Amino acid sequence: MWGWIAIAAVVLAVGWTAWTYNRFVSLRQRADGAWSDIDVQLKRRWDLVPSLVATVEGYAAHEKQTLQQVVQARNQAMQHSRATPAGGVDQRGQTEQALAAAVKGLFAVAEAYPDLKANESFRQLHKSLVEIEDTIQYARRYYNAVVRDLNTLRASFPPNLIGGLVRVQPREFFQLDARERSAPAVELP
Repeated sequence: MWGWIAIAAVVLAVGWTAWTYNRFVSLRQRADGAWSDIDVQLKRRWDLVPSLVATVEGYAAHEKQTLQQVVQARNQAMQHSRATPAGGVDQRGQTEQALAAAVKGLFAVAEAYPDLKANESFRQLHKSLVEIEDTIQYARRYYNAVVRDLNTLRASFPPNLIGGLVRVQPREFFQLDARERSAPAVELP
């Protein structure tokens, strides 16, 4: 009788350990996938910036400082693109905020140029930027939810025992100020 109870206890312990380990693996994979989604959207935004700068430059060539700030912020964001979900996320968030602020400044400049605001190319770029920003926001929310679940599991007892054995590290949230990340509102005719 006691032998069966001991065997059942061992089987339950091994089963729980395997299940917990698989939860860690699943959450790590989901976090990596979510980070990849964010990365793709940020790259889409980076690719849009040169076209946006070129369009504004055609109408507001004397706004060199604003245009240079946008290009500089884009280059800086691209340099920090090597951040992984396991580290460097905070720095990446800061450079992306700087890029968003620079783009916002570019749209503020566009307000002074009615011909630019009426330009179909500019309007399409603005629409694309709004769509990308919305997608980034959704991807960031999903990533942060997965990171929250992973960090909670890692900190909970007894799963933290398994997490410690397999060296699961906490992950950083991808923090961004939603006001800075949203596309600036520009009234187009």
